[in-house]
Formats: sequence, structure tokens, C-alpha cells
Amino acid sequence: MASRPKYFERLLAFLRRKGRSREDAEDLIQEAMLRLHVYGQAEVVVNEEAFLRQAVHNLSIDQHRRDRPDLRRTVSIEDVNGRGLLVAPGLTPDQILEAQQRLDSLGALLDAVNPRTREIYFAHRSGYTYAEIARHMRISEITIERHIARALMAIMENGENEPGERDIEIRQRRNG
Repeated sequence: MASRPKYFERLLAFLRRKGRSREDAEDLIQEAMLRLHVYGQAEVVVNEEAFLRQAVHNLSIDQHRRDRPDLRRTVSIEDVNGRGLLVAPGLTPDQILEAQQRLDSLGALLDAVNPRTREIYFAHRSGYTYAEIARHMRISEITIERHIARALMAIMENGENEPGERDIEIRQRRNG
């Protein structure tokens, strides 16, 4: 026991607090002392205790990683995907943003034509029939047809694309 440094017990207590058994802690300290000896032949070690404390800490981490087989276990992508989807179904944030920008642009274009035309156009694109829109707005169906025609003409003249169904769904979700 005479070959042990005076700070051996402090290193042992340090490793025991980390959850190491006495035997494992002594092995780690011995390995750290060997590293100190090898390192000390090439470089001057100013604080041996600090060197050993850091060495046993690093060795303890390395041993923990070696002892955990689940860290190296490979899992196939099919197994992971079988537990649940890796990618959320539905639209990506970029697609949602693009659709919102297209709808905002289209809404501004139709507002320039007539706010009522815009309202009728979006109601029709949301799935309402001409009769339902006419009944709700208390106007004739032929007037609804004219507003839709004006909206389509404005869209075609400005080179805009008509919004798709997903664009309309996004608009409905956004407007509640």
C-alpha cells in the first residue's frame, strides 16, 4: 500500500460517487496512473492529482460507454418506421407558406377587382354551390356566375394559377 499516492483515497471516493465498484475504481485509478507515468516521461506534469482526476473521469466515461451494448446496437430504418412515421404526414412548412402566399396574392388580385367577387370566388372554391352562395348573399345565381367569370378572367390576365384544393384547405384552417 506504500506505492499509492496520498490522493488515492480522494480519487477512489470520486469514482465511488460516480457509481463505480471499489474494484472498478481501483482499476481505473491504476490505468490513470499508468497514463500519468507515460505522459510524464515526455512532458512535465505540474499537478498530478488534477491530471489523475481528469484521467479517471475520462476513463470512467469510456468504460461506461463500452459497458452499454444498446449504444452500439444497429436498428434498421424499417423497424424504426414500423413504430411510427418518421416524417409527419401532410404538408411541409414550406408548402404551407407557399400556399398562403399564393392565396394572399390571389386575394389581393381579386380585392382589386371587387371584394364581393373575391368572397364569392373563395366560397365557390371552398365547395359551396352557386345556389348556396346566392341564397346566402341574397343575390341571383346568374350574378354569382358573373362574379366567378370576372374572378377567373382577372386570374388568367395576371398569369396567376388558380389555387388548388390544398390551398383552399390551408385558407380555411387559417381563417378558422
